[in-house]
Amino acid sequence: MSFGETLWVLILYMTIFIHSLLFAWGTYYRLTRIDLPQGLSHRLKLLLSDFLVGYGFAIAILLEKMGICNRYYLANVICQFLPIMKDPKLIIKDLVFDGVPVRVYWPKTSPAGNRKGIIFFHGGAGVAGNVRTTEKICRSIAHQTDSVVMCVEFRLAPEHPYPVPVLDCLTAAIHFMKNAKEYGVDPSRIAIAGESSGATKAASICQELVAREDLPSVRAQVLIYPFLQGIDFNLPSYQQNHSVPPLYRKRAAKFGFAYLTGKTINVPVDGILKGAHVPPVLREKYQKWISADSIPEEFKARGYVPVEPAPFSEDLYEQVKRGTETMFCPLLAEDDIIRQLPETFILTCEYDVLRDDGLLYKKRLEDNGVPVTWCHVQDGFHGIMAVAGWGPCEFPSTQKCLQNVIQFLKGL
Repeated sequence: MSFGETLWVLILYMTIFIHSLLFAWGTYYRLTRIDLPQGLSHRLKLLLSDFLVGYGFAIAILLEKMGICNRYYLANVICQFLPIMKDPKLIIKDLVFDGVPVRVYWPKTSPAGNRKGIIFFHGGAGVAGNVRTTEKICRSIAHQTDSVVMCVEFRLAPEHPYPVPVLDCLTAAIHFMKNAKEYGVDPSRIAIAGESSGATKAASICQELVAREDLPSVRAQVLIYPFLQGIDFNLPSYQQNHSVPPLYRKRAAKFGFAYLTGKTINVPVDGILKGAHVPPVLREKYQKWISADSIPEEFKARGYVPVEPAPFSEDLYEQVKRGTETMFCPLLAEDDIIRQLPETFILTCEYDVLRDDGLLYKKRLEDNGVPVTWCHVQDGFHGIMAVAGWGPCEFPSTQKCLQNVIQFLKGL
């Protein structure tokens, strides 16, 4: 055997060894660290899917430590290769709206000029995902609501941290609203929707647009298990669902920090989870909007223990202080903004760390006279709707989530 052949054999064995270690570590971690609530159905399937995600993420972290790429790059490369089939009932075009790439879906049978318009933002914590990851959802919405759907290919952190992704979404949304008739859309029938961090963008953009007299009013906002605040990571849903995949409590803080700062290494997650990043004066101010006292008692039944925040860290606050901006945390908007918001649909899942964000926003909207349609999925978890249309990857409540969204949009 030549030297070259020997080298390739060594590389092969080393690769197998590394993957074996990662597999063993992943199995151990899942079996020893994850404590799924008893009421959560299809536990084995959820664990298996999360193991595959975690395995890929472990490889990505290894590549980051080797200096090859950041830990989110691998996920985004995979997203680029998701299979997309042609749809004979839709016209699908990739366009550019004021410098921002978008994908637009037109039903071929819809009457031109009188369609609803749906602006949709994909999830992925602002660090992952693209229009392909939400392709099947957008197609279903376009088909079943007879609407024109526009999905935004916004730039991602860590290369483009906050506020770049949300500003991309805002730019594309404004272009679409200004030129609605050009795309066969009635300007008075435009809804803004999003899933997970995409719902964060939907909520913040609706707030940004309330004062825009040069644009048509947004007809409705659709928020699917949204992230709405980064102040308190000890609300009941964070305590109860801290280890429910795919969005663990620690993972939520890490994703949020990467999106906000562009940093993926040495994330001060413990300090953030303990609340050391919030100055006492701001904590007191936000207490009226972000408090377990505002969560209905039935959502504390699975357990809740009030937690005193850790001593304030000036250094930590300096790193994340932009996280108190309403474009990052829509729940912090003043009442005069909230009361101007459009009719709202909010979907929450019982086994989601972000459940209480949605409940708190629902209360604020209702307290300010905004009509709210609320759908709570009792056996749902974060990201359950993202696999809609992916056959065996779906869970029993996946289509339930999607159909509730579609029924609301049909009624606009």
